[in-house]
Amino acid sequence: MFVAFDNFPALLIWLPLIGGLLCFFIKDQRKVKAWSLLSSILTLVLMLVSLLYTDQKYYQLNSVSYVWLPEIGSSFALMLDGMARNLCLLTAISFPLIFTATYSTDYKNPNSFYGLMLLTQCGLMGVFMSMDALVFYFFWELALIPAYFLASQWGGEKRVQAAFKFFIYTFAGSLFLLIGIIYIYLQTSNQSFSLVSFYNTTLSAKDQSWLFWFFFIAFAIKMPIFPFHTWQPDVYEQSPTAVTMVLSGIMVKMGVFALMRWLIIMFPDAVKHYENILVGLAIVGMLYASCIAMVQDDLKRLVAYSSIAHIGLMAAAVFTMTETGMQGVMIQMFSHGTNIIGMWIVVYLIEQQTGIRKISQLGGLAQQAPVLAILLVVVALANIALPLTNAFVGEFLMFTSLFKFNPWYAGAAGISIILAAVYTLNMIKNVFYGNLNQITSSFREIRFYEKFALSVIVVMIFLVGIYPAPMFDLVKVSTDVIMSRITGK
Repeated sequence: MFVAFDNFPALLIWLPLIGGLLCFFIKDQRKVKAWSLLSSILTLVLMLVSLLYTDQKYYQLNSVSYVWLPEIGSSFALMLDGMARNLCLLTAISFPLIFTATYSTDYKNPNSFYGLMLLTQCGLMGVFMSMDALVFYFFWELALIPAYFLASQWGGEKRVQAAFKFFIYTFAGSLFLLIGIIYIYLQTSNQSFSLVSFYNTTLSAKDQSWLFWFFFIAFAIKMPIFPFHTWQPDVYEQSPTAVTMVLSGIMVKMGVFALMRWLIIMFPDAVKHYENILVGLAIVGMLYASCIAMVQDDLKRLVAYSSIAHIGLMAAAVFTMTETGMQGVMIQMFSHGTNIIGMWIVVYLIEQQTGIRKISQLGGLAQQAPVLAILLVVVALANIALPLTNAFVGEFLMFTSLFKFNPWYAGAAGISIILAAVYTLNMIKNVFYGNLNQITSSFREIRFYEKFALSVIVVMIFLVGIYPAPMFDLVKVSTDVIMSRITGK
């Protein structure tokens, strides 16, 4: 009975790909919205069905490998292991929520907009499931290219400059990544792009050192972490909010995922050599982003800098190279994705009705939209890792790993928790409480489907926060594999 489901990885690629391509031929705004939502829901259903087959003994049945470029030793190999399932589930859940929450928005050339969105989903799925370096690079670019056009064609007044900056950063990172992949391929014993061949390739300390930085720069730009982060606030601010949700909720996880799938396993000696620098950079980025977030008056930029701080903590935990840290990061990637999308939905709903994002010009929204206020408070408190929320589980594990690594680093990183509480609670107070003004007096309660999207996020916040055992079970094998590769056992 399990053989019938051995094509899950391929289907998770084909569904959004076909759905996205068909969008380009649907000119009617209403119909293309409905089609894109239906396509994303079908992908989610398939992903949920695949979770029934997460038993360790069935892992290999959830992998596929097709002949692709046999002349150079590359096969179209995909696999749904625990870490891939975790992030593919996040991707599958996020797109229906994004399409639902933003359903009232009409875009110019809607067929192109929704087609590119689904192609982005296809690329993200491919990145998380790739078991071949060339396939990984192919999907890495496939996810970025439509995101560039989405940001440059449907964004704000400065969208072209922001998208161009995004392109330059990501293109430079991709170039470093491609050079590193080709070099390691030439060192493999069987001239293969297979992930296993890359893992088994013996590299000298000198090669590990420079290759580490080539891969690290590519992944650091994508997360992004300090000092490779400067493209992010501008792109998040200028992109349509639906695109920002994808970039912030899912796409940044490509970099964190790649650290664990590729970087620390292929270059463990280099990571050990530079670990203090890497963890230090990540913590500096956390504190820097948190301080910048505290003085922001623009809701989008506040959430953008908040995201940088959270990603910095994940990067720091990865570089501790501990089992606790790996588990925390895997769980936190999912939790951060859902929470930050919830924050962006609230920002979108406020901007849709008021036309502004300035915190100083808002106030008293809780009087006009009490349901929105309640949902926002839950999401915001989860974003600062309040106990019994999903983010608390991951952050507790990550701070534990940091404390084991270096108590002083853990203490410095812990300051970001206080700063996050300050800017988050100030945002809630200034936007939702206080007196109404001319702008906010006409604010109305959100629609049913908008409440539904936020309610799904709230339910996930409490489910993972109160009963995280299924998440631990999902990522356990992946964590064990990573640790065994790092330790050589």
